[in-house]
Amino acid sequence: MAKHHIYTMSVANVYPLYVMKAEKKGRRKTEVDEIIRWLTGYSQEELEAQLEKQTDFETFFTEAPKLNPLRTLIKGVVCGVRVEDIEEPTMQEIRYLDKLIDELAKGKAMDKILRK
Repeated sequence: MAKHHIYTMSVANVYPLYVMKAEKKGRRKTEVDEIIRWLTGYSQEELEAQLEKQTDFETFFTEAPKLNPLRTLIKGVVCGVRVEDIEEPTMQEIRYLDKLIDELAKGKAMDKILRK
């Protein structure tokens, strides 16, 4: 079975859309970065390096230093699918990120988004 096209898409191509979505709702790029770092374990420098290298989503999540164990607490619907029901691990990680960005854009407090 062929992989979904998002796996080969560069995170750097989607990242500005995440930032734009957040900023339209009065949130900041630094909050988007904090969410990505929380989810993946990348440092800010490592995140910037991944964006610079045009790393694809599959590699981005496969090479993530430490996926946050609290990410399994992320629940809800993204693109009509419940994130907790997604069986393919890489797709679930991508959708976790999408869901967190959605929560940010909807005005949810950072401590709630980061499951603190």
